[in-house]
Amino acid sequence: MEKSNRAFCFSVYNARVDFIRRYPLVPVVVLLALLCLGIWLVVLGQGRHSNTLTFAVLDIGQGDALFIEGPTGIQVLIDAGPNTGAILRALPKVMRFGDRTIDAIIETHPDADHMGGFVDVLARYKVGAYITPGITSKTNSLVAALNKSVDAERALIFVARAGMVIDLGGGAQLDILYPDIDVSGWGDRTNDGSIVARVVYGQTEVLLTGDSAFATEDRLLAVASSSLSADILKVGHHGSKSSTGAEFIQAVHPQVALISVGAKNTYGHPTKEVLDRLSSASVPVMRTDQDGTIVCTSNAAAFTCK
Repeated sequence: MEKSNRAFCFSVYNARVDFIRRYPLVPVVVLLALLCLGIWLVVLGQGRHSNTLTFAVLDIGQGDALFIEGPTGIQVLIDAGPNTGAILRALPKVMRFGDRTIDAIIETHPDADHMGGFVDVLARYKVGAYITPGITSKTNSLVAALNKSVDAERALIFVARAGMVIDLGGGAQLDILYPDIDVSGWGDRTNDGSIVARVVYGQTEVLLTGDSAFATEDRLLAVASSSLSADILKVGHHGSKSSTGAEFIQAVHPQVALISVGAKNTYGHPTKEVLDRLSSASVPVMRTDQDGTIVCTSNAAAFTCK
């Protein structure tokens, strides 16, 4: 057996030598191709440590899934859409090839169209931290499944409260603006306990509102009005008429409003009322049902969305 293996190896070696003699340029071409591939891998790797912050509203149907990558490559996924597998199709389009790690996931509130896809994410990606508003829901099977997945991942668990700051690297940060009170017992009104946060990088900001309604907006206007101004407003509750009031829009004063919404959804989102309010404030709108995944990049001076 050992002798036959040696003979086989020797014959393969001879075949390689004969091939090189017949086609002397092929090894050179292969070597150059491998060299080019190596250079591109280095270039792509350096993209993780650029001066650019990326914010994306992922096209996952009717729900929310937001991806952030800071200037030094720190990645945060805020919500993961419904448990339809859409999040696993959307993430590779905004992450580097072969990347299987996410630094933190944030569940804004325990509604299926926001947190249903997290179990799939935890099965596919290595996750460092899990951030939640702490709303308990004993009857929600998705919450139980998510808690089990988080425990199995051994991710660090944090309860979001106003004043918390998540370092995104390179001078960028994610500020938690709400909830500023204990919402653990709000299982019957999850939207009211939805996390509101603002991404800040240099002179640029993004306001993230989850499924917040008028009551939360009014509270923010009363206690955190100076922290609401933003270049980009991720519209609350998919454009529901009970969110994104005129006074709130005025306080945020966004350059563009982004809406995460499913095509031909049964809720009528985004509603005419919200679109009219944004139009009256001269705020242009981009929406996932029409534009697909929306990717915005900031160089700390200005955002560009496409």
